[in-house]
Amino acid sequence: MSNPLKKLASQTAIYGLGSVLPRFINYAFSFVLTYVFKEPSQLAPNATFFAYISFLNIIFLYGMETAFFNFSNKIEEKNRVYSTALISIFISTLLFTTMVILFSNSIANLIREENHSNYVLWCVLIVATDAITQIPFARLRQQNNATKFAIIKFINVISTILLNIFFFIICKKAYENGEQSFFSTLYNPDIGIGYAFVANLLANCLSIVLLAKEYTGFEYVFDLDLWKKMFSYSWPLIILGLAGMVNETFDRIILKYILPEGVGNYEIGVYSNCYKIAMLMSIFIQAFKFAAEPFFFNNASDKNSKKLNAFVMKYFVLFCLFLFVGTMMNLPWIQFAISEKYRVGLAVVPILLLANLCLGVYYNLSIWYKLTGQTKYGAVITIIGAVITLLVNFLFIPSFGYMACAWATLGSYGIMMVISYYLGQKYYPINYNLRSISVFSLLALGLFAISKTYSGIDSKLIIIILNNVLFGVFIYAFYILEFDNLKKIKQISHEN
Repeated sequence: MSNPLKKLASQTAIYGLGSVLPRFINYAFSFVLTYVFKEPSQLAPNATFFAYISFLNIIFLYGMETAFFNFSNKIEEKNRVYSTALISIFISTLLFTTMVILFSNSIANLIREENHSNYVLWCVLIVATDAITQIPFARLRQQNNATKFAIIKFINVISTILLNIFFFIICKKAYENGEQSFFSTLYNPDIGIGYAFVANLLANCLSIVLLAKEYTGFEYVFDLDLWKKMFSYSWPLIILGLAGMVNETFDRIILKYILPEGVGNYEIGVYSNCYKIAMLMSIFIQAFKFAAEPFFFNNASDKNSKKLNAFVMKYFVLFCLFLFVGTMMNLPWIQFAISEKYRVGLAVVPILLLANLCLGVYYNLSIWYKLTGQTKYGAVITIIGAVITLLVNFLFIPSFGYMACAWATLGSYGIMMVISYYLGQKYYPINYNLRSISVFSLLALGLFAISKTYSGIDSKLIIIILNNVLFGVFIYAFYILEFDNLKKIKQISHEN
């Protein structure tokens, strides 16, 4: 008899150490870039192009990863499913990439980056190399091979960081110091932040090499009938994914179009880097999502699956609240991670942390339409969220700038979460512990409100001490109310 909750926790930890911890390191290094490029507008292209990349990732993958998970659990010939998905991605990636390369100059003009068609080329190659690794990565997750998955992800991110250090710290410094050396010749100021794309692309190429074994050892077979079923299942996820990216990253794109050019680039630079502080929570959510999706699929037939889902939801929310309180109580010193000119946007951090919490809850809730095969509902919910995001942004960015983006994100994710909960209770009812979740949510928000009452004190040291006393109150409340419940995890076992 095995305990699936322990397995979920251990796999989340492995994905966290191997994939999300390096991602955290990568985000930490991105803060370093605010000291290298001290004017927020200089980092704007980095934010906008990676926003475009997030949309292209959805198009290039078109839901095939989730379809692979679903059909691998339904069909005995798992290699046939894997091969069909892999061949599909290979062919479509080649076609999409060729189209973007052919029209790269026109695309650069369209997105107001006339002088950076090279950025367009590098970014589409980043997306292409990402796409052809996602099915192998999904297979590793499906086989519960979290260790190999984590190691390769770790190497990818560390390689990206090292290359960024090489280009921006070593080569850029050598160029600016006027050195006549090999390193100085490698840096071109006209490329600037574009070296971040080069670094990412080179690291992706290394990942393909490390995944070489996942492309061999089986017979390549393209089952057209199977592919039609997989695509029929996955196509709503394209809409869902694109709408989801509208919620997640489109604000950085439209800031540039709605606000005057100079102002838009400045606000993108400020907002995108303050947003990254709030990404502390989304990093955990990503680790959890990597482990949870196969977990929910693999345990769907278990008679205790709904009980497990409710238990997972409760402690997922509580841990996210822990991250919210911990981040906000320590923001007075965390803010020094970014350069001074970027700190004017710190007001978005609590809003975006709560938005990411709502998104994480939505990810948990979304399992109902994936398990029941009703992915069209997921598309509808996410489209509703995208419409809210667009409306709020277009209406309020002219007056409130990036603050409108933050509130739009919270409103969108919050409404998506509520809609998914009510539909889920209708089609796949789960008895979530709303009472406990509500108590800790109110406690977290209450402690944050108390901390704002003395935020005007001149001494940051005193503020940090008082804030962490409040953080201690939250931890103590968790210990008192939940410690005995946590000891019961051993009793929640998978019964074969």
